[in-house]
Amino acid sequence: MVIAMGFEGSANKLGIGIIKDGEVLSNPRRTFITPPGTGFLPNETAQHHQLHILNLVNEALTIAGISSNEVDVLCYTKGPGMAPPLMSVAVVVRTLAQLWEKPVIGVNHCIGHIEMGRTVTGADNPTVLYVSGGNTQVIAYSQQRYRIFGETIDIAVGNCLDRFARVLKLSNDPSPGFNIEKLARDGKKFLPMPYSVKGMDVAFSGILSFIEERADNLLAKGEYTPEDLCFSLQETVFAMLVEITERAMAHCGSREVLLVGGVGCNLRLQEMMGQMAAERGAMLHATDDRYCIDNGAMIAQAGYCQYLTGCTTALEDTFVTQRFRTDEVFVSWRS
Repeated sequence: MVIAMGFEGSANKLGIGIIKDGEVLSNPRRTFITPPGTGFLPNETAQHHQLHILNLVNEALTIAGISSNEVDVLCYTKGPGMAPPLMSVAVVVRTLAQLWEKPVIGVNHCIGHIEMGRTVTGADNPTVLYVSGGNTQVIAYSQQRYRIFGETIDIAVGNCLDRFARVLKLSNDPSPGFNIEKLARDGKKFLPMPYSVKGMDVAFSGILSFIEERADNLLAKGEYTPEDLCFSLQETVFAMLVEITERAMAHCGSREVLLVGGVGCNLRLQEMMGQMAAERGAMLHATDDRYCIDNGAMIAQAGYCQYLTGCTTALEDTFVTQRFRTDEVFVSWRS
């Protein structure tokens, strides 16, 4: 029996999760929410994490019904992410590791999403679409690496949606992307937008500029409603993501697709991806906001997988890496 405690703080979500042999014992989370029309700055996000992390440690242990003595390994997000929040969490984990005399494992954030998704859904060897505020990648496993088949060449899809939410002054509670999704359900009139797929890669900044420059004028004239614009943006960017995912599935001969990352919670994206998978005779695997959105349990799960193969991180190597590529990690726990 192995109990792993995971610490996630790469962006505005601070999460601590405890896993026992793949079973989630606790997974509390705190989200840094800023006023409508604004984003979250690195230093302010770090201050939020510093304020809440010790209480969250106690909360995670209490919910799990265990003491710190029963924890076998501490796992933290090494990257990718925003440097100040990442460093704030890493410092706490280093400190606890020495106080509690526990080994530490630095986890790649994306691989945390993938391993949690595989655990929760039972997916075996899926093509993975990883979509969040900071990342957009199509991934498949081969020869002990998660290989990147395609990705964004500018901004992430979640960042595109979040920044348009600022244009509309939508609330950041619980997240700007969720509030765009709600409005999009009532959209009826489609605004044609640039469709930017470049081979296996995608680009979102031009689409964002296109709609940012026109939104105020279109709304003022009454030609389109906010709901229409959210609907149009979602349909366009999600169609791009489905296209490159299907191409990766065809290349790999895959019969499974797994959606991970915060944008993976979007029910419209799940619907579009599910339709594509069904047409290919494949199965869609997706989770809800407990595990799609950044959380500590996913870091614990990925760390647990590494720990079982004898991999730990030396204390002097427990730094953070803002640009930590998914395909840099040797996947020792898969054959």
